[in-house]
Amino acid sequence: MAWSLGANSNSPPFAPAIGANAVSTMRAAFLIGILAAAGALTQGGSISETVGADLIVGTAFTPLAATTGLLVAATFMTFGVYSGYPVPAAFATTGAMVGVGLSLGGDPAVDTYRRIGTFWLLVPPTSGGIAYLTASLLRREDIPETVGVPVLAAVVAGVLAHIRLGIIPHPERAQGSVADLVSSALGSPNVAGIDPVAIVVTVVFAAVGYRFIRRQVAASVEQGIRTFLLVLGGIVAFSSGGSQVGLATGPLEALYGAELGLPGIVLLAIGATGILAGAWMGAPRLLQATSREYAQLGVRRSVAALVPGFLIAQAAITLGIPISFNNIIISGVIGGGLAAGTAGVSRRKIGVTIGFWVLTLASSVGIGFGLYRLFSAVLGIQ
Repeated sequence: MAWSLGANSNSPPFAPAIGANAVSTMRAAFLIGILAAAGALTQGGSISETVGADLIVGTAFTPLAATTGLLVAATFMTFGVYSGYPVPAAFATTGAMVGVGLSLGGDPAVDTYRRIGTFWLLVPPTSGGIAYLTASLLRREDIPETVGVPVLAAVVAGVLAHIRLGIIPHPERAQGSVADLVSSALGSPNVAGIDPVAIVVTVVFAAVGYRFIRRQVAASVEQGIRTFLLVLGGIVAFSSGGSQVGLATGPLEALYGAELGLPGIVLLAIGATGILAGAWMGAPRLLQATSREYAQLGVRRSVAALVPGFLIAQAAITLGIPISFNNIIISGVIGGGLAAGTAGVSRRKIGVTIGFWVLTLASSVGIGFGLYRLFSAVLGIQ
């Protein structure tokens, strides 16, 4: 399952960079593997817990149930890798685990479904809208690129100060941020509910990001934008690992924790290893499909496609919501492409992909339900 995630859902972050000829396909696959594996280790815990414990009420996933769900989801995604159509991992995994859980005798977690479904429905318009606005601003002649691009870099760097990492302790939750760490070390008091040290850390991060990209753009506009695109692709690939590994490790949470007594980091390490292998072995094919067929992007629209990917992925990790990274990035690619008109966007490809996503969610529930019944009957396990 983790291998399929590495080959499928962790590929899109570098697709805009490949489409803009800022990096080769094989080099992108190599970087995706390293960065996504790092993200899986440091950010994967929250979504893993949601998938493993919050999708079904009244029962826990047994080893057979977890195996069945993972088999269904991984099969869907492996099909996506070799067909060239990006399968939404969150749809396949969530659907499969819901189907298996219902077959196991559990009750639907309606509140969780409502929360996840709302987030999923908001992703395409949000990602596409942010990408469209960003690309439109970058194309404006009255905003110099030596200002517009560094400002975007400052926004991304400022958000980086607040992303949650498992390696940073926090007194109230499992993961803390760099801003939390500095604030705790300095003993910063809140003023009217606002942490002044956290604000200072955010400003420092933003200033460093702005300064670095400003110097690159000042030396060469095109090369500076390509540098920002590559850095942004790396950040998004890191975020994709953190948001996707839980889809592979979540069904095994109960087995590793309650039955084997192993810490969660062991399970995340196994998932990270699978993601690394999948990115190196299976990502190039899907990278080509995503980067070339959805829109013909330049470096500016490519930057616009990745900015919402980073923001939405980190929001999902914070909320513990499983998401489809294909959904985020492809919506961003389309939004960035529409900023220059519809000529570079394949409507047929978009329509087929959306239909395939809906079919994936519905069929994974049914297949998960029926396959678990079959396996339990054959093996005599209730």
